[in-house]
Amino acid sequence: MAASINRGMKELMRKRAFVVGVGMTKFEKPGRRDDFDYPDMARESVTKALEDAGITYDKINQACVGYVYGDSTCGQRALYQMGMTGIPVYNVNNNCATGSTALFMAKQFVEAGSADCVLALGFEKMKRGSLQSVFNDRINPMDKHVEVMVNTFGFETSPLAAQMFGNAGREHMEKYGTLPEHFAKIAWKNHKHSTNNPYSQFQDEYTLDQIKGSPVIHDPLTKLQCCPTSDGSAAVIVANEDFVRQNNLENQAVEIMAMDLVTDFSSTFDEKSCMKMVGYDMTKKAADNVFEQAGIRRDDVDVVELHDCFSCNELITYEALGLCEPGKAGEMVDSGNNTYGGKFVVNPSGGLISKGHPLGATGLAQCTELNWQLRGLAGKRQVKGAKHALQHNIGLGGAAVVSLYRLGFPQSSQGQIRAAAVSTVDEDSFKCGFYFQEFTQRTRTTDFAKKIKGIYCFRIKNADGQEGIWVVDMKNGKGSCNFGAEPKGDVTISMGDEDFIDLMVGHSIQKS
Repeated sequence: MAASINRGMKELMRKRAFVVGVGMTKFEKPGRRDDFDYPDMARESVTKALEDAGITYDKINQACVGYVYGDSTCGQRALYQMGMTGIPVYNVNNNCATGSTALFMAKQFVEAGSADCVLALGFEKMKRGSLQSVFNDRINPMDKHVEVMVNTFGFETSPLAAQMFGNAGREHMEKYGTLPEHFAKIAWKNHKHSTNNPYSQFQDEYTLDQIKGSPVIHDPLTKLQCCPTSDGSAAVIVANEDFVRQNNLENQAVEIMAMDLVTDFSSTFDEKSCMKMVGYDMTKKAADNVFEQAGIRRDDVDVVELHDCFSCNELITYEALGLCEPGKAGEMVDSGNNTYGGKFVVNPSGGLISKGHPLGATGLAQCTELNWQLRGLAGKRQVKGAKHALQHNIGLGGAAVVSLYRLGFPQSSQGQIRAAAVSTVDEDSFKCGFYFQEFTQRTRTTDFAKKIKGIYCFRIKNADGQEGIWVVDMKNGKGSCNFGAEPKGDVTISMGDEDFIDLMVGHSIQKS
């Protein structure tokens, strides 16, 4: 009884934490872009998150920066370009759960009252090909995990991560009768979802036969069931309720209802189970904790972003999260209860398999997607009526982070023009994008809004027939210019990309 009362008092004393701004880069094949070193990635994602929140960098009190591959203090180097404000910068490394670990820290700082507004930033600049150990002159932190696998399924020549998760899939098949086709269907779903995500590294749709027929990496995993290595960054701004209200962010604030980080239990090594070795028990414990803290049921969840580094792991995670009963994940896949029209929509972003997996950014990109979903800003990926969102991010070694989100002030969000999030095309696909970006910069130093007092929606079509939407808001605050925002304005202007350029440079526009 005393312990229960104590927990209740702690909950009452804890400050609420809200996500007030998100931003990310497109995830890229390592080395594809020359101008994409980690400071470049960070500048892009942080700038987008600040613009989304409508605040300047000097409002950030602390920063948690996650990356796996890089020298010490990359976090400082990435953020100094945003402003030399002297704030604490914490460099975070927790394997593939790094981004969510940075977010977990940011939330804790806000809840504890240590800061009003904290930035969680993640990035990764990776090498092509499978993950490799960097330090070979010391004990590998996953030596005991690998020992479990070797003692149960042996060791093969395929990439180590594929062996670990693939063998977990084999164990599920042996235990419950799951078929290789169930794993393939998950990859088919995620590739299909990615076609509507302009931030995804891959945006290609495949047939189920193509998924099954791609080169075998480690049976039952084929190439199209494995996530790629990636370059990319994502950023999330977390703030307390006072900050939200002082900055008029109620219309977009997403509450972190509950969040937990769990590491390995003795069962990881003692029970000779590859499913537990790759994090089943960690995930289950974290999920049980957050649902208890949030006071909602699994059935209340509408949309999920989970760690599908391999299709086998997505299937196993359905059960660990409690989205279905143990042994029933195959039935969940066959029923379509993991996609649009089903019980849950899992990985609408395309997941790691298609979107990509820059280790330090992944957890924050998941958070970004779920914020867009709850705010109704996910474009063609939008899950209709999404009210509760569930996130799962895991790192071998090990750490599992599970989170639940909802709109913090749902009544304030109705009827509001919301900040930029995503469009079905990229802003760089339009020549006119330069002028809108320039306008965004000028709103920070001038008071256009006081002079104009209107909201203008520009619908621009490029040479390929793709439409981009910019909403220029000159009514609220200092004004803003957002790409991909909900197409609402006092005035809507539709024109071609080249016509807009002609207008900006002073050429007449003549139509026959």
